[in-house]
Amino acid sequence: MVFSKLFFIYFFLPLCLFAYALARGTKSKNVVLIIFSLIFYAWGEPVYVFLMLFSALVNYGLALVIGKHKDTKLDTFATALAVIYDFAMLCIFKYSGFIIENINALFSSDIPVPDIKLPIGISFYTFQTVSYIIDCHWETVKVQKKFQNFLLYLTLFPQLIAGPIVRYSTIEKEIEDRKIYMTDISYGLNRVVLGLSKKVLLSNQLSVVADNFLQHIDDCSIVGGWFGAIAYALQIYFDFSGYSDIAIGLGRVFGFHFDENFNHPFICKDITEFWQRWHISLSTFFRDYLLYVPIFGKRRKYGGLFLVWLCTGIWHGASWNFILWGIYYGIFVFLEMLIGKKKMKKIPIVIRQIYNKIVIIIGFGIFYFEDLNELGVFFKTIFGFGGNGFIGLQDKITFSNNVFLLIVSVICCFPIIDGFRKLTGKTAFTRHTATVLTTVISAGLLLLTSVMLVDATTNPFLYFRF
Repeated sequence: MVFSKLFFIYFFLPLCLFAYALARGTKSKNVVLIIFSLIFYAWGEPVYVFLMLFSALVNYGLALVIGKHKDTKLDTFATALAVIYDFAMLCIFKYSGFIIENINALFSSDIPVPDIKLPIGISFYTFQTVSYIIDCHWETVKVQKKFQNFLLYLTLFPQLIAGPIVRYSTIEKEIEDRKIYMTDISYGLNRVVLGLSKKVLLSNQLSVVADNFLQHIDDCSIVGGWFGAIAYALQIYFDFSGYSDIAIGLGRVFGFHFDENFNHPFICKDITEFWQRWHISLSTFFRDYLLYVPIFGKRRKYGGLFLVWLCTGIWHGASWNFILWGIYYGIFVFLEMLIGKKKMKKIPIVIRQIYNKIVIIIGFGIFYFEDLNELGVFFKTIFGFGGNGFIGLQDKITFSNNVFLLIVSVICCFPIIDGFRKLTGKTAFTRHTATVLTTVISAGLLLLTSVMLVDATTNPFLYFRF
């Protein structure tokens, strides 16, 4: 099921909220959420929902073993077995075809390539189970002894399909003891509308602009190549941050406080800061569980760094462009580490801004082209070796037709709402005025979004496929 569908907005969600409100006590409310979460997932994955349930059962059982046999070989064995199982399932469904294709290409073999459908959200819920198992092993969280509580954590539909990657420690206490206030409901619903607006009003429109150039990269001018990559960077941001807004907002409505997943990444001053602001739940996952893994028996600072970025690329997809994309960012983070924070700050801010924006835009170009031949054409185009000229008539027409969309998109990359809250939060009158104004704006955005969705074809969130 997709958040940006009228069926979800005006039928599934109201029905879930109504049933949730009728339920008495946290246990009953949890049952309601589990039922609706399984329906939500099974709507798009009627078969693979059983794979998710089996994974929940395996990790729940092995976590019990970990909790019962602390600091023993059985504890270590259960931890290793759970992690191996989780990553084995992820590799089978996500990477088996890619691995066999490359084996065939490398050794001129003819091994049949399996055509396995990728279960929606498997990358996200796998990382959640892995983080839970490791945290249980490290004793940073208590082992959950009630299966229904663990199942709720894993299947909670707001974040199930495309994150953020919610740590068990984040909602451990709220699973059995949470309170919901009107301010939570108001904030949550406004956040949901904000996320929908990002997806429908900005990302979906930017996708048309990006595809118009990047799907015809052979015919693009230099300006067209850059223009398409910029539009795609903005599309990805509003698509994924919009989903995260909806997830965080829905979580708040049900009494859960998820961590932020985006913090206005395009206002960053360097690449390291960009990744401290972009897809925060993934970055912190790799930082906490992979960066300090001993390599060849020792913790290696730079070796761990490149391992993190290699895995970041691989996580995003079974394609060489994602691996190159991860290594690409790893190189720039590595270079910034060599330069050091103090020396980086001494570089004029204008140069730093130009540098990081060029790196980011090119990075999203690498992210877009799964075909390496097309990726090569993209590089030739943006650096003037494509032979298609500096700017074309189509570039000018497309820019003039979408100038308002681009201006609004760039403005929305800045922390406008945060500034508005600070400005209006000084007195009771301004807070009340801000609440009324926010409600009116949200109602208008919801209406506009709904109108845009009436005749819209299915346009799922991009991170569904990761």
